[in-house]
Amino acid sequence: MNRRLGWFSKSIVDATTTMLTEPFVTDYCRANMWLVRGRDIDMLVDTGMGICPLGPEIETTPGKPLLVVATHVHLDHVGSLHEFAWRAGPRIEAPFFETMPDTATYAHMFRNFPGDVSELPWPGWRSADYAVRPAPLHRLLDEGDVIDLGDRRFTVLHLPGHSPGSIGLFDEHDGTLFSGDAIHGGLLVDDMPDSDRADYCDTMRRLIGLPVRVAHGGHADSIDGSRMREIAEDYLRRNGG
Repeated sequence: MNRRLGWFSKSIVDATTTMLTEPFVTDYCRANMWLVRGRDIDMLVDTGMGICPLGPEIETTPGKPLLVVATHVHLDHVGSLHEFAWRAGPRIEAPFFETMPDTATYAHMFRNFPGDVSELPWPGWRSADYAVRPAPLHRLLDEGDVIDLGDRRFTVLHLPGHSPGSIGLFDEHDGTLFSGDAIHGGLLVDDMPDSDRADYCDTMRRLIGLPVRVAHGGHADSIDGSRMREIAEDYLRRNGG
């Protein structure tokens, strides 16, 4: 398979954080991927659609471990997860990572999706052939677990609603939250078959009370803590929370 150069875009967020995305993928499935460099371990949060290989785009240090964390099992966050040797994700959704069934990933929604890509990744590519490869997890994450990068520690937060097992990763020291699809600056999706609006309301109430400085979400631009709380409060108003 010939990989198209420039399939991914990269943005430097700060000295330790890089955001990657797939600009030619339809906005609905265009997710953010976050590379966080730590002293002892690097961390990659989510892995996009898996249309083109992601691994070669991730700058790693020889001999330094890379932990790849999936915030949930939906297609736009786990597509390239199988490429990486050390994988973590929510225990609640762990069985799905073993086989990546359409009923959990929703990969079938992308097949023949109108406007699937704005440019072909290679000649003859068809979304009708799209599939997510199995990627069994090596580390199962629960509420309160800690991912220690050596100089930074991220606490796992269970943030259900968008999906049953959705998680976020919160650096309590500097207020950075990697929030997956639990909250971001774009359209929040709560009408998937595995979504639960009551759970989502509970998650929003929890987020309002967190001392978040910046939230790096699964979609759209990063938002500051004030904007995050506005989005959460608006969701509660609209959903009787």
